Amino acid sequence: MTLDTDSVVPSGPTDVPFDSALSERYLVYALSTITARSLPDVRDGLKPVHRRLLWAMRLLKLDPASGYKKCARVVGDVIGKYHPHGDQSVYDAMVRLAQTFALRYPLVDGQGNFGNIDGDNAAAYRYTEARLTQVAMDLMAGLDENAVDFRATYNGEEEEPELFPGLFPNLLANGAAGIAVGMATSIPPHNAAELMNAAVALIDNPAANVLDYVRGPDFPTGGVVVDSPAAIAESYATGRGGFRVRAKIERVNEKGGGWHLVVTEIPYGVQKGKLIEGIAELINEKKLPILGDVRDESAEDIRIVLEPRSRTVSSEDLIHSLYRLSDLEVRVPLNLNVLDKNRTPRVMSLGEAIAAWVEHQFVVLRRRSEHRLSKIADRLELVGGYIITFLNLDRVIEIIRGEDEPKPVMIAEFGLTDRQAEAILNMRLRSLRRLEEMELKREQDALLKEQGELETLLSSDARQRTRMKRDLGKMIERYGLETPLGARRTRIEEAGAAREIPLEAMIEREPITVILSQRGWIRAMRGHVDLVSAETLKFKEGDGPLFAFHAQTTDKLLLAADNGRFYTLGGDKLPGGRGFGEPVRLMVDLDGERQIIALLPASSASKLLVAASDGRGFLVNVADVIAETRKGKQVVTPRAGAQLKLVRPVPSDDDAVAVIGDNRKLLVFPLTEVAELARGQGVQLQRYRDGGLSDVRTFKMAEGLSWAMGGETGRTRSESDLSPWRAARGAAGRMPPTGFPRDNRF
Repeated sequence: MTLDTDSVVPSGPTDVPFDSALSERYLVYALSTITARSLPDVRDGLKPVHRRLLWAMRLLKLDPASGYKKCARVVGDVIGKYHPHGDQSVYDAMVRLAQTFALRYPLVDGQGNFGNIDGDNAAAYRYTEARLTQVAMDLMAGLDENAVDFRATYNGEEEEPELFPGLFPNLLANGAAGIAVGMATSIPPHNAAELMNAAVALIDNPAANVLDYVRGPDFPTGGVVVDSPAAIAESYATGRGGFRVRAKIERVNEKGGGWHLVVTEIPYGVQKGKLIEGIAELINEKKLPILGDVRDESAEDIRIVLEPRSRTVSSEDLIHSLYRLSDLEVRVPLNLNVLDKNRTPRVMSLGEAIAAWVEHQFVVLRRRSEHRLSKIADRLELVGGYIITFLNLDRVIEIIRGEDEPKPVMIAEFGLTDRQAEAILNMRLRSLRRLEEMELKREQDALLKEQGELETLLSSDARQRTRMKRDLGKMIERYGLETPLGARRTRIEEAGAAREIPLEAMIEREPITVILSQRGWIRAMRGHVDLVSAETLKFKEGDGPLFAFHAQTTDKLLLAADNGRFYTLGGDKLPGGRGFGEPVRLMVDLDGERQIIALLPASSASKLLVAASDGRGFLVNVADVIAETRKGKQVVTPRAGAQLKLVRPVPSDDDAVAVIGDNRKLLVFPLTEVAELARGQGVQLQRYRDGGLSDVRTFKMAEGLSWAMGGETGRTRSESDLSPWRAARGAAGRMPPTGFPRDNRF
């Protein structure tokens, strides 16, 4: 005897390249994850764990008319006989099949705590009970009629169906989601009646447009799909895309002119508890200032009340802001990646998925018909034997009583088959009373008629199509749009993207008086108060006023430091006027060593003139200096030894610049000679031999230059002829007119 050494399995370690060993083993794992765990089958829309759960419940006779049984019993059967995985993962899958907010057509009827839309978990399986729904029974109809193949379970002790044959479009009706290796699937739920109508259309015309019947997703939680028909059609044509889903929000007017918003439907997949937490966080962090409060008044139905901060707030602005900033609008992805009839993963279009399901239903129809034909043939054989027995009853009894082996005698004398003779011999005596020739003939005729119809059905594609449409028609009656279960819940209403609401619309506009002290304490008093009153300019001991001006709560305030960095403060976020305010350095990242050069509303002008102590400066748009973060924005980059000295708003009709240095020399030149930059050092406004820049301003050349004369008179002096001081930008200038202030400030 010779030993085939090539077939011997090595008993010890073998040397193989690491990369090939890793790739081969990982490929096996990946294929297992894709085909046996994460992706649903296009024919019944189920993953193995769901199929095994429903099969186990069917064997436990948990049909809708029976009582409930503990979920622990079901989970035990599933993991013991069919699905050797963790009990918690199996129970989680079972819980989802029972959640009315997760599945459009629940397959499990749960009794007990199966979780809620707030995001709370279900009770342990020892406390909950379950049975099948009618939808699950429809999905499994035909399992006893050889409609699908069965395979051995993992240990070979039981059998389980490879898929379910029922005439319910579960894949698209209930949707699916899963992450495999290198691929994923995400299918939103749809309306079963619309899917069946599309299937009927495909039976008549394989080139029919299914979008004439399927309007879009139909979520169990309702909501509104706001995508355009073209966007929906594009997603369905490619099998990839998504849908923008919004909550259903209604405005409720109150007596006295007030109003509030009520949310009665939320987007699919959003947990109500986290949604309300997110909205409350927007209020606490003042990211949505026009929203005052959120309350959850839900009972069995969802009811979330949103209170505006003021009745003057625009409800449209509030709704659009909520759509942008919260989960009241989400994007539900579409990735129609499924296993086809060959167990191959691929992305299908909506039409291909429905067509694949229809093709499977024709296979089921033929297999069920063939199974019924075999049952009819078996029954006809027995009925034929019973008729012979009835016609020769006395002789049959005589043979049975007189022969030691009656079976071969009966076969020889009456021409019976072995199976007929066995059936006659196994009859009970009480059954003889039922051997009535008319009844047997009537049953035989009915069976022959049904046999003929089934044979005609199997031989004619047209009859199969007619039968399929008739069967689908009965299902449409059960799940029709006019039925409580089948009525569409999600509206399809095209709407544009939620618009971004400007900050001014978010904040209630109120007058304020902004006061910044020399030590950097800032506050905002309500209203436009007197800027020279002692009560207004009240400071800590040793402190005094630095800037004080009137503004609005909707204003953005620009704060400039001597290093050229600009910071932005919200007028609505300033501390109140009671007390001395708060240090401004707590609001922005401003170094303690830096001096504050300017504080002004961003709305004071569209452009600013910025100038450093060395006489260099430039024009900058206000939009370019507004900072979005606490760190601010570097606008001016002074040269070594220089600092930002002045920031001046530039009125739109000013056309000239006046600049004066510490050396008391004045220079006037056209505003057009100043460069306009977003960031930098700028150009030389005035040249100095000694000292640096003292002051700068813009003005109208035609009106001349004016300055305060000082003292308590409040009089000003003007100089209309400025030709002696006019020169090109960057010149040294000359002594100012007589009477110009000695502090060299305009």
